[in-house]
Amino acid sequence: MRQKKDAPPRDAPPRDTPLRSDAQRNRERILEVALTELTRSADTPLSVIAKKAGVGQGTFYRNFPSREALVLELYRYEMQQVADSAAHLLETRGPERALREWMDRLAQFAMTKAGLADAIRQATSAPGSPAKPGHSPVTAAADALLRANEEAGTIRPGVSADDFLLAIAGLWMIDPDGDWQPRANRLLDLVMDGLRTGAARG
Repeated sequence: MRQKKDAPPRDAPPRDTPLRSDAQRNRERILEVALTELTRSADTPLSVIAKKAGVGQGTFYRNFPSREALVLELYRYEMQQVADSAAHLLETRGPERALREWMDRLAQFAMTKAGLADAIRQATSAPGSPAKPGHSPVTAAADALLRANEEAGTIRPGVSADDFLLAIAGLWMIDPDGDWQPRANRLLDLVMDGLRTGAARG
């Protein structure tokens, strides 16, 4: 009987142990290639992604047993990368600069999400499909940046992470296939100017 397209080999064991460094590199390489290929076409065969990532079918399916698992992990991974960058920026930049640079990272994530929209829709639309990951890591990162700036007196007091995310929601309305960066910069500069209004240090 023919094996279903994109189905894992029968002998692919589940991934239930911590990844070794080489296995982690394989996993991250798969995600990097998948981001490029699935943004280009949501229907890219998994075999193509595995080949371009330089891994065998068994290795691929040990990490991602289905297309849905790959797409949702890619979305979660990209979102976590953005969230994790907030702590690094706060360690290496002043609070105000850290917030503004993180907003640029968030804009890049918004454009990535838009490019992956078809793949995410396919992965979550069928009955019984897993839900799209929540935004709690990004919300927590925004809160940490806002609190650091409030304490430094560089933004107005009382701005919540929800307020902030609503203020920048226009990012998700920008066409990722156009010249999106200048438009995103203008929007984020306007939001930053609004946050500074009424700041204690101003």
